[in-house]
Amino acid sequence: MLHLHHSWLCFRSWLAGMLSVLLGLVPSASSNISTSRPNILLLMADDLGIGDIGCYGNNTMRTPNIDRLAEDGVKLTQHISAASLCTPSRAAFLTGRYPVRSGMVSSIGYRVLQWTGASGGLPTNETTFAKILKEKGYATGLIGKWHLGLNCESASDHCHHPLHHGFDHFYGMPFSLMGDCAHWELSEKRVNLEQKLNFLFQVLALVALTLVAGKLTHLIPVSWTPVIWSALWAVLLLAGSYFVGALIVHADCLLMRNHTITEQPMRFQKTTPLILQEVASFLKRNKHGPFLLFVSFLHVHIPLITMENFLGKSLHGLYGDNVEEMDWMVGGKGMGGWEGGIRVPGIFRWPGVLPAGQVIGEPTSLMDVFPTVVQLAGGEVPQDRVIDGQDLLPLLLGTAQHSDHEFLMHYCEGFLHAARWHQRDKGTTWKVHFVTPVFQPEGAGACYGRKVCPCFGEKVLHHDPPLLFDLSRDPSETHVLTPASEPVFYQVMERVQRAVREHQRTLSPVPLQLDRLGNIWRPWLQPCCGPFPLCWCLREDGPQ
Repeated sequence: MLHLHHSWLCFRSWLAGMLSVLLGLVPSASSNISTSRPNILLLMADDLGIGDIGCYGNNTMRTPNIDRLAEDGVKLTQHISAASLCTPSRAAFLTGRYPVRSGMVSSIGYRVLQWTGASGGLPTNETTFAKILKEKGYATGLIGKWHLGLNCESASDHCHHPLHHGFDHFYGMPFSLMGDCAHWELSEKRVNLEQKLNFLFQVLALVALTLVAGKLTHLIPVSWTPVIWSALWAVLLLAGSYFVGALIVHADCLLMRNHTITEQPMRFQKTTPLILQEVASFLKRNKHGPFLLFVSFLHVHIPLITMENFLGKSLHGLYGDNVEEMDWMVGGKGMGGWEGGIRVPGIFRWPGVLPAGQVIGEPTSLMDVFPTVVQLAGGEVPQDRVIDGQDLLPLLLGTAQHSDHEFLMHYCEGFLHAARWHQRDKGTTWKVHFVTPVFQPEGAGACYGRKVCPCFGEKVLHHDPPLLFDLSRDPSETHVLTPASEPVFYQVMERVQRAVREHQRTLSPVPLQLDRLGNIWRPWLQPCCGPFPLCWCLREDGPQ
């Protein structure tokens, strides 16, 4: 098997919005790679840092299964994600394109999809690797987290559903802001909604009391109708502030099999074994291949939902417990352009084809999975759009010494924060930061007290001249280079800025799926397994 392990790299003391992927390939009897039509297994986990697994240096966290994959595979040390949060990262992973090209970004601070009942999502005109492999005769399945949208115009059109993006089979969570699902104190949206509802309650309660006082003292000539309505709305808002958490759980925390809701709300302690059963069932059904299976874990995304038999077993508290549970299943967020949020490890494993124990330090990207998988399956990369990913196989096989990525762009939402240049003839990787988030509190190495670092506004710094780092010597980005300390400072800046201009000329205007119109809750789009709003069901009858 060939395995790719993709996760975020933590050079500093934070955990960024992280992602981990394992890609497994089983060749057919054919010795010709171009005609082998291998079976493909992709495993993805949110919020996993490179410093949290043994094969990348952690000797206090037990991840033996992942470590074994690394021992038998090819390990990448300059692997980059296209974004530092789940929704845009997943869009880039599936399409091989920067998320800004598909509109899977925001310009107003909505970094990911906020509701299951929102209209935003991966556009139907985007081509995923699953769609291409399905056309090539592959059985395609997605088990686990999706978080790339569901409906467009009605609660059942499922225009953004995985089955409309090339997957034959889907079982899992269409949406997963798990802080709200588990009533975690660092909620993605519940706390904000509770505060807004409480504020509106106070305003309307004050209006009602003022009208009552004015009516009784004859100072305000008003009928009892506005008094009653303002009081009624105040009561409803107060009740809403108390029950909004439960309403979110029923609205967003659900499991689906294909187009049918099986659990609403989902039972977290049952989710892990259900996913494992579903994976085993899919592999058994399609053991003769060819198949593509994408397993997208909830692990180790906050709030770190963990089965009871893993609680308290690690040396690193709940997070460590969750990492070890995720490893068992195998067999800080949003840092803008900083390496802690975008640089990720990668492991490819394919016994008999790729050399075990090989380490590659060339720049590669999460987007490279798209053309690599398509080529291995005998498909063709689309020619009607820009594909930013590059086929990794020549690099992995050793037939190419250098990556095809000379430049990589780093976006925060729809804003370009940084760019890197791999100067091949010098063996140097330069990193240029145009914009950086302001870390909080002052002197900290992350945005503490916030869920994610901001991308624009007063909480970011625009640098003139931009910040320059030599990642070859300074991978943790601690030493800013200046014209005085770096003789080629201006030459590097000119070359990178020219590459940025060339890149920007390839962008076309597209609707931003994560902006307000596509990212607000709409009752008529809410998936519900009963008459709305009575969304409750338990239809789980085992894997299919």
